[in-house]
Amino acid sequence: MRKKDDTLRDTLLSLSREIADTEGIEAVNIRSIARRAGVATGTVYNYFSNKDEILLALTEEYWKQTLAEMGGAITADSFCGQVQEMFFFLKERIDRSAGKLMNSLGGVETAGLARMASMQAALETAFVYRMDQDPKIRKDVWDKTFTKEQFARFIMMNLMMLLKMKAPDIDFFLALIRRAVY
Repeated sequence: MRKKDDTLRDTLLSLSREIADTEGIEAVNIRSIARRAGVATGTVYNYFSNKDEILLALTEEYWKQTLAEMGGAITADSFCGQVQEMFFFLKERIDRSAGKLMNSLGGVETAGLARMASMQAALETAFVYRMDQDPKIRKDVWDKTFTKEQFARFIMMNLMMLLKMKAPDIDFFLALIRRAVY
């Protein structure tokens, strides 16, 4: 059995992204990727068992890149200001292209949820870090029944729900955060 080439896998993903961006997600298929890569369709199948697996890999790659870019894009001084900036940053990304990718993952929903869990964990970690950076958050608010980590998970889950619902703003949610920790 031949060893898989990570460079070829990256090339196949890059070509898949190019097809999705220029021709639409529905144009992404094993044959079109193989044709663009100049390889046999069987070669593509060595890396991805089907279109859904390719779209799942593209979605995961997209979210990793988005979270990395978000770190530098969030500049507010307060934690609440940062949560608001994160919401609009992620909302814009979902509206632009991530939403189309995520909605195309019908056949691999369970695998997609498992991979998204790592992205959500990274977001939770970012929330904890950002709470630690805001000196106005009361230190006495935290105890063993109300931890920063639990609060970060609560924020992440509700932020994801608000994004999924396409909420126009998060004013009530921000008021809730303010009342809880300031």
